[in-house]
Parts: sequence; C-alpha cells; structure tokens
Amino acid sequence: MGTPTQTTDTSPPASQPAVDKRAARGATRPGDRIFLGLSRGSGILLLVIMAAIAVFLTYRASLAISKDQGNFLTTFQWDTNLVPPNFGIAVLAFGTVVSSIVAMVIAVPVAVAIALFLTHYAPRRIRGPIAYVIDLLAAVPSIVYGLWGALVLVPHMTGLFGWLNDYFGWTGVFSWEGGAPRSMLTVGILLAIMILPIITNVSREVFRQVPQMHEEAALALGATRWEVIRMAVIPFGRSGVISASMLGLGRALGETMAVATVLSPTFDIQASLLDPGGGTFAQNIASKFGEATEFGRDALIASGLVLFVITLLVNGAARAIIARRKEYSGANA
Repeated sequence: MGTPTQTTDTSPPASQPAVDKRAARGATRPGDRIFLGLSRGSGILLLVIMAAIAVFLTYRASLAISKDQGNFLTTFQWDTNLVPPNFGIAVLAFGTVVSSIVAMVIAVPVAVAIALFLTHYAPRRIRGPIAYVIDLLAAVPSIVYGLWGALVLVPHMTGLFGWLNDYFGWTGVFSWEGGAPRSMLTVGILLAIMILPIITNVSREVFRQVPQMHEEAALALGATRWEVIRMAVIPFGRSGVISASMLGLGRALGETMAVATVLSPTFDIQASLLDPGGGTFAQNIASKFGEATEFGRDALIASGLVLFVITLLVNGAARAIIARRKEYSGANA
C-alpha cells in the first residue's frame, strides 16, 4: 500500500473575505467616516464657491457689456462716464501679457539655475540658509514689494534704461525718451522678483525627486556633473519646471498692489518697453474701483471676469501637465 498523499489546505479562513471586504470598503470607523465627509464636503464647497464667483462676475459683467458702445475686446479706451459708455480691454490685455512675459523671461532661467545649484552643487552647510531665504521672499506681502519697487527699484532703473536706449534703442523695443522709468520693463522686473520663490521652490522639489539610479547610471558611463543634469535631471523635471512656471505666471497675471505702485499707465499701447503706457487688469481695477460709479464698477468687474478666466486656464494647464507625470510619486528623493 502506498503512503497517502498529504494535502495542505491553503484556503483562507472563513472570516478573511469579510475582513478584506471591510478594508476595501473603507471608512468603517467613525473617525474615517467623519474625515471622508469633511473631505468630500470641502471639495464640494470649493466648487460651489468657484461657481458662485463665476456667476456673480458673469452677471455684473453682462450688465456693463450690454451698454458698451465699443467692442469690449478690441477698444483702446476706458471711459465709463461717457453717454453711451465706451470701454474695452485691449490695452489691459496687452499690458498684462507683456508684463507677465517679461517677468517669466527673467524669472524662469534664474529660478531653474538656483534650484539646480541647491540640489546638485551647493554644499550642505549653505543649502539650508539659501533655501530659507528664498522661502522668506515668498512670504513678503505684495504691498512691501510695491513700496520697495517705487522707492528703490525705480530710481535705480535710470542707468539701465539709458544703456538699453544707447545700444538697443534702434530696435524700437528699448527706445527711451526720458522721464521716470515707470514702465512695463520695470513692472516685469518687479514681478520676476515676486514669482522667483514660487518657481524656485517647486523646481527644487522636482529635481530632488529624480531617481538616483538615473544619475548613477549617467555617472557610471563617465558623464560629468553637468552632463548628468542635462541628460537625467532636466529631462525628468521638464514637466515640473513648466508647471512651476505656469503657477508663477498665475501670480504675475493677477498681481495688483505692486504693479499699481510702480506703473504709470497712460492707457495706450507703446511699442517700447521703456516708455510709460498700457496697464494691467488688476492694476486698473485697484486704481479705479474706489472712484467708479455703479456702472463703472460693473465694467471693472467685466475686466475682472476676463482675468478670472485667464487665471483658471493657466492653473488648469499647470495641473494637466503635472498629471501627465505620474512617475513623480515613485521617484526616490
């Protein structure tokens, strides 16, 4: 007679499916249910607030646009006291876009360079203090930046404006006819300083999450430190840097008090970045809201609606770019 074959029972206990089902269901404890309800309620409340803001802006904007004699999108004038009123956002859109582009051109390369220096070049003993100072810059109020820009930055821009006019004035973009340097270039430089901490901090965190195996593989192939950054770090963090830049752009688009303190708008479009002119959505609202009539406030709210839509599109694009790079969650710090 052969020996009987012994079989091992590997089936889970009878209570195991119930436990797994409860774990999969989640939120079985009172604390879990309360946290789930608060989280879901907060998300719904945020959507309700955003919808309420959009409805309010749209309603008040429709009251003004329906009585506008000119084209709201293309008119180069803002006079809500005329009968009938004639106003448009062409100059404001131009000033907002130009000042933001100048700020991005200046801030993004500097921010990326600082982030790379902190993550791959700086000694540990100075890495922390520099990062701390950058964090402090993000906490400075906008009005403080504006006062510093008006009292310190503007008086010291005269030499730069003269140099740009002497060597690049023939382009028309950097021609200067004298006067106080309260122009789009000054505003762009101030905005660049303000958005620099945002772009730097986000880019630094992205570069820190580059997988170590990527850098070690490049070093094993004989790459220099710069080649490691160029072949492994920057390609991995490209989407993160773009997202950080767009977040900084969102602040530059909506900055109010700093721009209103530094800029001297003339509500016309100048080809030169060194001559006063233009204006931004936020600056125009801040400077004219206090003395505006009821209809004038509706017109300003209409321009605020345009800025609201632009900001939502910028932030939405940043979130979409972040969502495309799921590997951030699995990278090693």
